[in-house]
Amino acid sequence: MSRNTLNTLKEFKISGSRKGKLYSLPALGESLGVDVSRLPVSIRIVLESVLRNCDGKKVTEEHVRQLANWSPRGARVDEIPFVVARVILQDFTGVPLLADLAAMRGVASKMGKKPKNIEPLVPVDLVVDHSIQVDHARVKNALDLNMKLEFQRNNERYQFMKWGMQAFDTFGVVPPGFGIVHQVNLEYLARGVHKKEQIYYPDTLVGTDSHTTMINGIGVVGWGVGGIEAEAGMLGQPVYFLTPDVVGVNLTGQLREGVTGTDLVLTITELLRKEKVVGKFVEFFGDGVASLSTTDRATIGNMAPEYGATMGFFPVDDATIEYFEGTGRSKEEIDAFEAYFRAQGMFGTPREGDIDYSNVVTLDLGTVAPSLAGPKRPQDRIEIGNVKSNFTELFSKPVPENGFNKKPEDLETTYETRDGVALRNGDILIAAITSCTNTSNPNVMLAAGLLAKKAVEAGLTVPAHIKTSLSPGSRIVTEYLEAAGLLPYLEKLGFVVTSYGCSTCIGNSGDLTPELNEAIVDNDVVAAAVLSGNRNFEARIHPNIRANFLASPPLVVAYAIAGTVLKDLMTEPIGKGKGGRDIFIGDIWPNSQEVNKLVAKFAMKPKNYQSNYAAVQAAPGKLWQQIKGIAQGDVYNWPKSTYIAEPPFFGDFDMEPKAAASGISGARALGVFGDSITTDHISPAGSIKESSPAGKWLIENGVMKADFNSYGSRRGNHEVMMRGTFANVRIKNLMIPPKEDGSRIEGGLTIHQPSGEQMSIYDAAMKYIGEGVPTMVFAGEEYGTGSSRDWAAKGTQLLGVKAVIARSFERIHRSNLVGMGVLPLQFIGDDSVQTLNITGNETFELKGIEGELKPQQNATLVITRADGSTQEVQLLLRIDTPIEVDYYKHGGILPFVLRQLLAA
Repeated sequence: MSRNTLNTLKEFKISGSRKGKLYSLPALGESLGVDVSRLPVSIRIVLESVLRNCDGKKVTEEHVRQLANWSPRGARVDEIPFVVARVILQDFTGVPLLADLAAMRGVASKMGKKPKNIEPLVPVDLVVDHSIQVDHARVKNALDLNMKLEFQRNNERYQFMKWGMQAFDTFGVVPPGFGIVHQVNLEYLARGVHKKEQIYYPDTLVGTDSHTTMINGIGVVGWGVGGIEAEAGMLGQPVYFLTPDVVGVNLTGQLREGVTGTDLVLTITELLRKEKVVGKFVEFFGDGVASLSTTDRATIGNMAPEYGATMGFFPVDDATIEYFEGTGRSKEEIDAFEAYFRAQGMFGTPREGDIDYSNVVTLDLGTVAPSLAGPKRPQDRIEIGNVKSNFTELFSKPVPENGFNKKPEDLETTYETRDGVALRNGDILIAAITSCTNTSNPNVMLAAGLLAKKAVEAGLTVPAHIKTSLSPGSRIVTEYLEAAGLLPYLEKLGFVVTSYGCSTCIGNSGDLTPELNEAIVDNDVVAAAVLSGNRNFEARIHPNIRANFLASPPLVVAYAIAGTVLKDLMTEPIGKGKGGRDIFIGDIWPNSQEVNKLVAKFAMKPKNYQSNYAAVQAAPGKLWQQIKGIAQGDVYNWPKSTYIAEPPFFGDFDMEPKAAASGISGARALGVFGDSITTDHISPAGSIKESSPAGKWLIENGVMKADFNSYGSRRGNHEVMMRGTFANVRIKNLMIPPKEDGSRIEGGLTIHQPSGEQMSIYDAAMKYIGEGVPTMVFAGEEYGTGSSRDWAAKGTQLLGVKAVIARSFERIHRSNLVGMGVLPLQFIGDDSVQTLNITGNETFELKGIEGELKPQQNATLVITRADGSTQEVQLLLRIDTPIEVDYYKHGGILPFVLRQLLAA
């Protein structure tokens, strides 16, 4: 930390007589003759890390010069080694990561090396937020009941975490019941600046959840990576990425009355998806930024994965400082934070013309309207007045056009459940205030409470069969809703606190009643869910609910009252109030003055934040304290468990990597898929079907159906997860012939060749492995969009897939595939599964990857059809950087890092 690269180590004044040291970016600009003030702020923060960590080995002076000379439209060939200040995990991704670390320690021990050599070199925080499910709702003690079930189901996982806490010095856990990882990060874990040996440096991180980008709202550079990449970052490996384009978004004007931050982020998601910002940094600037609260900015940062960007960054300004003060950070921390950013010339929001961006997109905030997004993708925004007509239109459209392939007359049909509920298509069956995207934002949470108050006073109710839930992102939310006197009104409408976790947004919505499930399945009803989340992919929220809409918390309450998406809330009454009077949404919608008054009075109380988060260490809760670690010491002994098993990735580990693949021949297609195949499709997080390969394995191993839990909670066991790969109930393999009506058969099925036998993808994969036949997966645009789910790549590798060939890849999943030693390849030009007529009965050969691989080189796919004819197609190898070539040669990033650590 004491190197003075390019004479940039300088002193700066903090406050009074307090001083500190920093690696000065203005001084770097002087040394290199570069105007660093023209660089995007996000690039400057990464540049500071490169400069500070310049050791002449992993990070060189040449890296510093390359990034300092970033040009808005330059060729993107330079690889940046970014050393982050810390790593954050959630429990679904954190448990398999901990299992990998434990397995690495086992390898070290067997090889006579010191196990403690495998130790995170930066602080790692795991927040347990993904495990709680909404089994109980609309009852006063729902939270207590759900948490007891959570601990009962996840005891083995939590015991494993407790082993990790005692085994690793830099590994900390925020126990269940405190909140959602990104909200806890925003309110508590983010410190603004760090200090080591008197040197101050900005907070930066990567996280094993794609929505890590929420922290961009308070000026922290960070994004989601797969657990595979995060492990490497924890163990001293820089996070490598190609110098990015930076798209500037110029915000002008201000939001109109009645428009929320959620409406804004849905508009931005739609806008930036069209701008194709995948893999780019997005940085917000302009006069309109000043009108947005810090939590509105965090909402926008949160949904960067939905618009496809690596980040959605807001620079540090006065509003950021106010947020740090309001959330209880110490004066000493805040003074250092502000002084540091001022000394670096990075304080304040840039105005138009201040920064050189790759390109600029302008959005007038005054044009944003109240909106929802759905029914299957977050970028499909619908203005509130068009929801009814949109659903009606999609109802009978074919599935490839986002439709449901139903008869229009079915919209008029009423089905009665066995317990007497009248059920129609378009009926809302789940209404959830959930997800850090919105629960971190007091403006929309208090707006929901105010709307509930006005609704109750007007005599409105929510139908009893709708599963309503309130899952605050931290206990702070409950405190300010109670203090403002609004929680009782939410409870009267059924929005009782059910959890402090992701719950419905991650797919932990719990089940519907057996009667509703039966009526939906028997009559093929297209029911709806409305949630304040960020994801609404197929089968994510609930396997039987096919239409899922994202909305602001007050709109979630409003639609719960309406009971259906087939009601136009702009022109029709939301419901009948006292005396049978028609009540319209305008009658109960709170105005901004009411909301702002409550935010100022109740939401930003520093002492509340301090006392709440002090309990993480002092009073983590009786249920957590009762968890006893079943293993001690530095090396895990892998007791028998269906939750935690020793990963198979190091089974034949050797210090010398095996020779990399010299081409692939005689391969078969394991699956042929369309566009927008998400990581939920590839590796579902939700419920496990009894009839699925994973369900059968659990039953064979003595697990009752009631104890299956979810795929997400069983990510520590590869036997479950490889059987769950491509097992989403809504995934459509185009190898399977369509039904008579032209619709596609859903579920994880394939055709084994050359037998022509239809079977599960898992069973076919095992058959191919037994026959020594390599396999490939083919897909369309945006393959791997969605969550940073490392099991989508791990499972693909364990099924024997050697290459994935797609029209385009989402950033994190492409990286994860390389990290697991699976080749990602991209069709060039207009080539696609359709234009090449790939049906799955062909054999394939991959040529051109013999010898020395080069990033983004071409390769050749030879297609041999059933009639013996052949066709050669050029592909682009999506190993993007030199370090990724090394990862692939070593069989993946984990063996690469382990060899480095053991050699040292």
